[in-house]
Amino acid sequence: HGGDGSVLDVGCGGGRASLPLVPPARRLVGADHQHGMLEMFAAETAARGIAGRTVLGDWPEVAAQVPMCDVVVCHHVLFNVADLVPFVAALTEHARRRVVVEIPMQHPLANLSAAWKQFWDLDRPTGPTALDAAAVLREMGLAVNVEEFDQADPKALRGEVTDRDVEHTRVRLCLTAHRDPEVRAFLEQLPRPPRRVVTLWWDA
Repeated sequence: HGGDGSVLDVGCGGGRASLPLVPPARRLVGADHQHGMLEMFAAETAARGIAGRTVLGDWPEVAAQVPMCDVVVCHHVLFNVADLVPFVAALTEHARRRVVVEIPMQHPLANLSAAWKQFWDLDRPTGPTALDAAAVLREMGLAVNVEEFDQADPKALRGEVTDRDVEHTRVRLCLTAHRDPEVRAFLEQLPRPPRRVVTLWWDA
């Protein structure tokens, strides 16, 4: 309806959020601070025979280098953003039609709160949540729509705790390798219910 079929993917990684939009999307722009991710993004757009462009750097610092697009998507990035207002304002300024943001309801590492309590006797905060982010966006004057859904935990589907899982968790918890058996035991008994994911979207 008058657009050029363009999608801007901020924090694009390999393009998991934007590539499924092809078609009807005919042109993808990916912005990310990791060069390797942009190389993957460019390869995937080329493999689909569509126009693709990449921009290296942090958002919104690189926003001036990025064209407006019909739709802007930004998936699983907001919890890493220090200052939400300018970040989201730049997303909105680059969308002709709509912005779609997806994040988990809670911080991706919230499932380790029990581990911090067990290993360090530290109580971790329960917020912020995706609904807190929606409230900030509404204070900015955006007519934000909120849709929630459940997403299966891939580790639950895999059904086992790997050495890599143990190492990553131990490093995140600032523990030494001799605690690996305890970390493994913790992970093996950790409930893995479906993750609550939230889509926030608003029209430009």
